[in-house]
Amino acid sequence: MTALKQPTVAEKLEISELLSKSAYALDHREIDLLESCFAVEATFTLRIADGDLIGPFEPRTGIMQLMTDSMERQTDQRRHVISNVFYQGQESGGFAVKSNLTLLATENDQLQLVSAGIYTDVVACVDGQWQFVRRHLHLDKAY
Repeated sequence: MTALKQPTVAEKLEISELLSKSAYALDHREIDLLESCFAVEATFTLRIADGDLIGPFEPRTGIMQLMTDSMERQTDQRRHVISNVFYQGQESGGFAVKSNLTLLATENDQLQLVSAGIYTDVVACVDGQWQFVRRHLHLDKAY
């Protein structure tokens, strides 16, 4: 059995930066930065707890509509903390990546844990920039 090709150390750093950049963009509602994290033909799906699959949202314009609609309803300051990043090898011209999400929010001087979950991503280098080709978020509880 042949091992799947793994990203180089430099590629891992660039992919980790993509994960951080998308979290930062969500937290600071930097729509252009968030949009740049997704490939034009990207897909996004979501599952909350063990509920039904939500999506797919596609292409990037559909994903961004979901994100901006969600941001408009938020009155708190969110912090998306990405951790435990690991790489599962090559997939569909990119790399499969898993990471944990811890979602915190501050409102009225109160900090709370909103939810936690797991991102399952496929990322690829498109025109010299790493982007999400496929992103799935499985949240442990509703936000």
